[in-house]
Amino acid sequence: MDHVRWLETLSSGDVEAVGGKNSSLGEMIQHLESAGVRVPGGFATTADAYRAFLAANGLDDRIRELLDGLDPEGEKLADVGSAIREAFAAAEFPDDTATAIREAYAELSRRYDTDDVDVAVRSSATAEDLPDASFAGQQDTYLNITGADALLRACQDCFASVFTDRAIAYRIEQGFDHLDLALSVGVQKMVRSDLGSAGVMFTIDSDTGFPDTIVVNAAWGLGENVVGGEVTPDQYTVYKPFLENPELVPILEKTVGAKEKTLQYAGADAAPQQAGGTTENVDTPVEQRSRFVLSDDDILALARWGATIEAHYERPMDVEWARDGRTGELFVVQARPETVQSNAGAGTLQTYRLDESGTVVVRGLAIGQAVASGEVQRIASADDIDAFVEGRVLVTEMTDPDWVPIMRKAAAIVTDRGGRTSHAAIVSRELGVPAVVGTQDATATLSDGREVTISCVEGDEGLVYDGLLSYTVEDLSLDDVPETRTRVMMNIGNPAAAMQWWRLPAHGIGLARVEYLVNNVIQAHPLALLHPEQVSDDDRARIEELTAGYDSNEEYFVEQMARGIGVIAASQYPEPVVVRLSDFKTNEYAGLVGGTTFEPDEENPMLGWRGASRYYSEDYAPAFALECRALRRVRVEMGFTNVVVMVPFCRTPEEADRVLEVMASNGLERGRDDLQVYVMAEIPSNVLQADEFAERFDGFSIGSNDLTQLTLGIGRDDDRLTHLFDERSPAVKKMISMLIETAHAHGRYVGICGQGPSDHPELAEFLVEQGIDSMSLNPDSVLTVIEHVAAAEKK
Repeated sequence: MDHVRWLETLSSGDVEAVGGKNSSLGEMIQHLESAGVRVPGGFATTADAYRAFLAANGLDDRIRELLDGLDPEGEKLADVGSAIREAFAAAEFPDDTATAIREAYAELSRRYDTDDVDVAVRSSATAEDLPDASFAGQQDTYLNITGADALLRACQDCFASVFTDRAIAYRIEQGFDHLDLALSVGVQKMVRSDLGSAGVMFTIDSDTGFPDTIVVNAAWGLGENVVGGEVTPDQYTVYKPFLENPELVPILEKTVGAKEKTLQYAGADAAPQQAGGTTENVDTPVEQRSRFVLSDDDILALARWGATIEAHYERPMDVEWARDGRTGELFVVQARPETVQSNAGAGTLQTYRLDESGTVVVRGLAIGQAVASGEVQRIASADDIDAFVEGRVLVTEMTDPDWVPIMRKAAAIVTDRGGRTSHAAIVSRELGVPAVVGTQDATATLSDGREVTISCVEGDEGLVYDGLLSYTVEDLSLDDVPETRTRVMMNIGNPAAAMQWWRLPAHGIGLARVEYLVNNVIQAHPLALLHPEQVSDDDRARIEELTAGYDSNEEYFVEQMARGIGVIAASQYPEPVVVRLSDFKTNEYAGLVGGTTFEPDEENPMLGWRGASRYYSEDYAPAFALECRALRRVRVEMGFTNVVVMVPFCRTPEEADRVLEVMASNGLERGRDDLQVYVMAEIPSNVLQADEFAERFDGFSIGSNDLTQLTLGIGRDDDRLTHLFDERSPAVKKMISMLIETAHAHGRYVGICGQGPSDHPELAEFLVEQGIDSMSLNPDSVLTVIEHVAAAEKK
């Protein structure tokens, strides 16, 4: 009988012998170290050793007797679990098993040239991490274990953790026989991440199921804080397909987390862990909390490892990593299959939409893509499980596996701490329950019984609204969507929405609005960022707060815009993504932080200093240069050459020349690196002089709202004239027809971006008849318009 196996002798075929975690570690050591993936060395006890332990102590019959007919939600669960664990604690290892573990530990110590090497001791159940059942977190981990006696105690504690209350209930619900499962204990050299950092990496977007991104979470100290949701970690998102090109930096997102605590080795006077390890959670210094844990090179190195691991296993993976603070080396300490998004069905897309607005009382990270409402119930401890009322909104500081029975009953979950890879986030996705995590103040703000609505459909930010707001749930079938000659595309402003809708059979994005990024992410007027000395003290303080951690205010603007556009471009690559340059009106610019200092007061901003006229103006050109730098970064440094740039509200061909000249001087030269530049067709002059505009641009995109407004002379926001405002007006249709004919005569592309084709099927039919190349509209209209277009094309 093998009591112990060295990790380097294991492979993925050894799950029955050493469980999913340990067989995966051996597989990576054998096959992926040559690709640069580093895994700490160690050994594993076998399933045979576990079963020998049960047999030697007569535990099999005792376990069956106690578990016979147990109701996982009944009152006896806690008593039964406690009785089994007490039996494990009173048991002893057979001599041959104990000797094998001691000898292996001594050999591991020799390999690391020390007397008592410090090790991490992790459970690896033979039924854990299977593709169809997420057992992650059901058994325990012990860190910083030194000495053979402490190691044996840790192994015994791992055995007992097979029968925690949560693990017993989980197996009953999943239909697993308790004694069919065996436990292997993995013993690995500790990576000194207590002096460095650690975290989790998913090789699939764990919220949307988008397969081409890798999401990395990171915090200071030992990684259990990230896994357990004790802290809100940094988050980095990388576009996977570009990782093979060493000249590109395809980092789509970098978000600083609060990183409130750091788990580290404790001092000599600290209370030991159950199995003898000594760790403690300390407050993270303010300077470290506001600083990114990983450099861009580190992020890309981990992402490449993630891609390598995923390619080897041929499925999305959930990877734990750690960085040794002494050597700076990165390591993979666990890898298991991702079990939520990779198993999700792709035939139907369920969408949620809020039908009314309200007051936001709490903000955090959005988990899942749903809306829910109900009464708040605050729970401080999983011991209060029986008090939780099914259908309420669970509000707590954080969760761990003991909370799962409560989480199953919740309409939604809100936590003070945690990130996208925390326990609360992972389990919420698995259960299909919307969650808002890392709010910092939910338990202090939300009182018991308060009626709230939880929205996770408004971007990366999860919002808790006061009161019960109405919302709509719709199932969209993606089966049997007809093919069309006319390209049907989406209008997108929010990068998170682009990821939410990636499954739609759209052929690119016909209108990506940068205004959302400026308003909601950057928030400050670009000229205020360039000249903070000219704004008020309050605005200057807000700008300093927004740009904290960046080398300059300019870099803050460029990076935030580039990453937002990059996410949108990634969601559709290699399909085209048409990015409209900023088209704020003066009153909208004035609403940004510091904006009033730089904006004139216009009586009619709709027809004022907007669009193209700003880009070459001496008063605004330095700000426009930042926009150009961001777009160049997206295309050249990040690699998204599918981005097409579009110039809005360009009144004359001469103005087009000036804009194109300014763009070229800022690194966006039409034709260079295959850059295409479109112009919005939203002014009658764009139609009447379409032949001249066609000489300067690669395509047109009809802005039907402005074109209707300026053709009919109707303010689009004038309530008293709404009965006259209609894109189907013969005059507007004639404008569209003239544009398409002239543009096509010059070999130029023509699309339309607006809701007209979805609101009016007959308009879609008219556009098809005129030979339009594309229609771009709000995502929830895509499937409907595809049906209209397909029907029109058959006529």
